[in-house]
Amino acid sequence: MFNIMMTMIAGKSYDGPAPGGQEQFKEMMVEVLACAGASSNADFLPVLNWLDGGRYERKLAGLSKRLDGLMQRLIDESRFSNNNGGDTTMVDHLLSLQQSQPEYYSDKIIKGLLPILTLEWAMSNLLNHPEILKKARDEIDTQVGEGRMVEELDLPKLQYLQNTISETLRLYPPRPLLIPRTSSRDFTLGGYHVPRNTMLLVNAWAIHRDPQVWDDATSFKPERFEISGDGEAEAGDRSSSRRPKPIPFGIGRRACPGEGLARRLVGLTLASLIQCFEWKKVVEEEDIDMAEGPGITMPKLIPLQLNCKPHRMVSDMVIA
Repeated sequence: MFNIMMTMIAGKSYDGPAPGGQEQFKEMMVEVLACAGASSNADFLPVLNWLDGGRYERKLAGLSKRLDGLMQRLIDESRFSNNNGGDTTMVDHLLSLQQSQPEYYSDKIIKGLLPILTLEWAMSNLLNHPEILKKARDEIDTQVGEGRMVEELDLPKLQYLQNTISETLRLYPPRPLLIPRTSSRDFTLGGYHVPRNTMLLVNAWAIHRDPQVWDDATSFKPERFEISGDGEAEAGDRSSSRRPKPIPFGIGRRACPGEGLARRLVGLTLASLIQCFEWKKVVEEEDIDMAEGPGITMPKLIPLQLNCKPHRMVSDMVIA
């Protein structure tokens, strides 16, 4: 599954034998997830910064530099290999947007928009709930048809697909603990006194699964985000001030500014995966294991493995 998504996103295959830096890529991903899940003791006892000598920070800085270099190579390879001007991968599409809107689509922004983990969780849930997968495919067939590939302009019409993404982000936010903040002044929250310069952590994972806020909180139900017949948003819709709202990208002035773009990228990629392939579990009689692995980005504990074959529409388009 990871291999298919990387091929669609960057045109790179990381499956099978790993020559030419592919093994290095896999090892780096393991190291990134391990470091993401490790907290520095100095976060909770700042005096340890003096004893540590900055080793933890240097390790993170070195890993960040290596990862940034790898992502930049993916972008550069797409930039120099796409001589025909066609948008064959997600990175190609972002680079075409960069030409028309360079102030919004810098290389730095593109490097932060590879939504592999969210897609893996979404596909895992869809295969465990085949009725939801069928409903999403039927919506694509109805709104897009079988004569062409789904495009970004189709996304506003694919409301059930958007609900599926929202439900995935609710149960599996990209960061279970949102980016830490520091209080700028003394204040009281929920009866607790919070001194100035206190590190604040928001547990989005727990908020999104709170049974006092969400009905059937641990179940995967995209329908909870549907618009009711009277036009009122159902529980979890961000447009209603009276309903609970998931906060996978934060909230308020400090929310992630790339939320809208990230949702479009996930939507377009997930729609393409559903439209172009017929998916089956490796063992049909067993549900996919949804255990969560360690790390601040919450990967799956057991990587997703699926069987797939091209949909009839894809075969017809290739023959044509």
